[in-house]
Amino acid sequence: MSVPFIHASSLKGLYVILDAQALRGRSLVDVLREAASGGARLFQYRDKTSSALEMYRQALPLRRASADAGALLLVNDRCDLALAVDADGVHLGQDDLPLSLARSVLGSGKIIGVSTHGAAQVRDATEGGADYLGFGPIFPTATKPRHEPVMGIEGLRQIRPLTRLPIFAIGGLTVDAVEAVIGAGANGVAVVSAIMDSLDIAGAVRAFMARLS
Repeated sequence: MSVPFIHASSLKGLYVILDAQALRGRSLVDVLREAASGGARLFQYRDKTSSALEMYRQALPLRRASADAGALLLVNDRCDLALAVDADGVHLGQDDLPLSLARSVLGSGKIIGVSTHGAAQVRDATEGGADYLGFGPIFPTATKPRHEPVMGIEGLRQIRPLTRLPIFAIGGLTVDAVEAVIGAGANGVAVVSAIMDSLDIAGAVRAFMARLS
């Protein structure tokens, strides 16, 4: 069910995070399909509260929909779920499985991203063999009330020389912030609310894509 292999070093652009706690009366599959119709090709399934079985039941149709759209789907936190649905990879937080162990579980053919919040974590993830980094929060974000201290545009600029890996800026990002974060060294932007809160998901995706092209 995997989409054609894409080397992780080429990852860039818009990264849509499908947060199960941020739905507005729509299904995750509908959000993915609408976002894909607008041009999005990189997605992450994130669910911080559901049981393993509920997550599997949500992730499996997402995997099928992403494959139909020719898009990549990663799973937040859970290597076991990523394997169960044959996702393209996993995104790890600082409190998840160690990167080396996740790699041994998933193998070399899967993408592994790591959330980072400062220089030391950027170095560790780079040296540990991550495929890409999430960095932030750039701005305060309502989707994670207990988030790490805000890094800001300048924080992103300072860590860019520390790694050659693709960096996705994350945290409170709107379409108006795209030029600033790309100018500071990000390869792309990871967004939740700016897409999932929109009444026109495909249109919101196209607006991001226009700034990222």
